[in-house]
Amino acid sequence: MKEGFRQSMAWMHTWSGLLVCWVLFLVFTAGTASYFRDEISLWMKPELHAAALTPVSNAVAAQNAVRMLEKEGAKSPRWFITMPNERNPALTVGWTSPPVKGEKGRGKFNNAQLNPATGERLAEVRETRGGDFIYRLHYDLHYMPAKWARWIIGFCAMFMLVAIVSGVITHKRIFKDFFTFRPKKGQRSWLDAHNAVAVLALPYHLMITYSGLVTLMFMYMPFGAQVAYNGDEKTFLAESFRQAEVKKPAREAAPLVALEPLMAQAEKHWNGGQVGRLTINNPGDANATIQITRGGETKLSNLRQSMQFDGVSGNLISTMGDEASGAAETRGVLYGLHVADFANPLLRTLFFLCGFAGCAMVATGALLWAVKTRQGYAKALAKGGRIGFGLRLVDGLNIGAIAGLPIALASYFWANRLIEVGIEKRTEAEISWFFIAWGIAAILAHIRPNRRMWQFQLFVGGVLFALIPVLNVFTTNSHLGVTLFQGKGPVAVAGFDFFVLGFGLLLIYAAKRLAPKKVALKLNAKDKAIEIKHKDGDHSSLREAT
Repeated sequence: MKEGFRQSMAWMHTWSGLLVCWVLFLVFTAGTASYFRDEISLWMKPELHAAALTPVSNAVAAQNAVRMLEKEGAKSPRWFITMPNERNPALTVGWTSPPVKGEKGRGKFNNAQLNPATGERLAEVRETRGGDFIYRLHYDLHYMPAKWARWIIGFCAMFMLVAIVSGVITHKRIFKDFFTFRPKKGQRSWLDAHNAVAVLALPYHLMITYSGLVTLMFMYMPFGAQVAYNGDEKTFLAESFRQAEVKKPAREAAPLVALEPLMAQAEKHWNGGQVGRLTINNPGDANATIQITRGGETKLSNLRQSMQFDGVSGNLISTMGDEASGAAETRGVLYGLHVADFANPLLRTLFFLCGFAGCAMVATGALLWAVKTRQGYAKALAKGGRIGFGLRLVDGLNIGAIAGLPIALASYFWANRLIEVGIEKRTEAEISWFFIAWGIAAILAHIRPNRRMWQFQLFVGGVLFALIPVLNVFTTNSHLGVTLFQGKGPVAVAGFDFFVLGFGLLLIYAAKRLAPKKVALKLNAKDKAIEIKHKDGDHSSLREAT
C-alpha cells in the first residue's frame, strides 16, 4: 500500500461518514430531541396543562385507575397503569380488548389519561404520538417494518463507529485543532468547525454510537443464544432477564387484591424506590398476577427491578432485577446511558447539548466534502463547465436533510395545534404533515441545490419554529403568558416555547449569513486573471481572463 496508515484512515473516515451521513443526521436529530420526549408529549397535549391535577399518593392513583379499568376494560386480559411523575402529571392506563371472533391478532390496544385524584378521564385530550413519534423515528424510521428499519439504523451506526475511530487516527493534532478556528477561510473553516464539535463531545459520540448498537444486539447477533438454547428465544430471555411468568386464566372469577399494601411492600423492598408501573394479568380471574415495576428515578441501569404478586391473595411470587447477572447489568447500564432516563434536568440538558454537537458534526462533515469537491470544479466552471452529477446530488441531499429536517419538525408541531382535535386518525395526520413538509423541502433542494435554496429553507424553518409560541397564543389557553404570569402551566411548556423561539432565531440568523455578498472584481494583469474578492474578505478561486 503506497499511502501511509494515517492517509488510508482519512479515506475511510471520509467515505464511511459520507455514505450514510443523511440517515445519521436524522438519527442524531431525532435522538437528541428524544431526551425531552416526555416534555414534548406534554406540550403537544395542551388539555393536560390547565387540568387541576391535585397531587396524590401513588396508592390512591392506582386504586382510581383500577376502578376505571373495571368499568371499561373488564374483559381485558391485561391492564397497564403508569404512575404520574414530574415529567408527566397524568395517570396513564392501557388495556387490550379481546380479539373479535373470526379476526386474527390480540385485539385492539386502548389507552386513556386520567386525573390521578379522581380517576376520571381528562376530557378531550387530543390524540397524538407526541415525543414518542420522534423517539421511535430515530431507530424505527417510519412507513416500513420495524425490523428492516433497525437493520438499516444498525448498519449506519456501524459506519458511524468506523468514522469516529478513523477520524481520531487521522487527526494527528486532534486536541490542538480543537482550539483552532479560522473563520471565513472556506474549506479550512468547515474543517475547523468539524474538528471542534467532534472533539468537544468525543466521549459522548463514542458512547451513544456503541450503546445504540448494544440496545439491539440480540437482533444483530442472535447466533450465540440460538445455539445455546436451541432456538428457544423465550427461555433465553426469561433466564437472562428473569421475566415474570404469566399464568393462563383459570376461568374462575375472583376479586382483585388491594394494591396499596403491595405497593408499600415493593417500595420498602427497594429502600424507598418509587413505583413506576403496574401490570395486572388476568384481572378478575383466580390466576390473576400483579407485577409492580420500579420507576426510573436516578438508577443508571435501564434494567428495572420488579416484584410479582398473586392477584387474589397478595402473596409474593418472585422478585426480578435485584441480583442481575454481570452481562445483564452491563447491558442495562449501556442502555440506560443511551436513553438517559436517569438524568436530572441539568444532566439531561448536557446530554442534549452533546447530541446537538453530534448533529453539527455530521452536518459539517457532509458540507466539508461538498466544499472540498467544489474546489476541483472551479476552473471548469470558469470556462463554462458544469458541476458533476455526484456533487449536485450531494448538495441536494445536504440541503434536504440538514435544512429540510427543521421544516419537517416544525410542521409536525404546527399540525398538532392546527388539526381539529376530534377527527379520526388524527395521529396519522400529524405524522403525515411531517413527511409531506420534508418531502417538499427535499424535492426543492434537488431542483435548485444552491446557496439561495440553503438560505430559503433555513429561513422558512426558522420562521416556523420562532412563530410556534405565537401560534400557541391563538390556539390554546396554555402559553408563555399563562405559565409565567399566572403560574397555571407546567414549567416544561414554557421551556419548550423558549427553546423553539431561540432555535428559530438561530436558523434565521444562519439564513441571513448566507445572503449573497457584494463582490469586487480586480484585474490581475501579471497573472492574466480576474480576482474576485468578497466584501467580508473571503477570496474565490481565480478565473482565467479572455
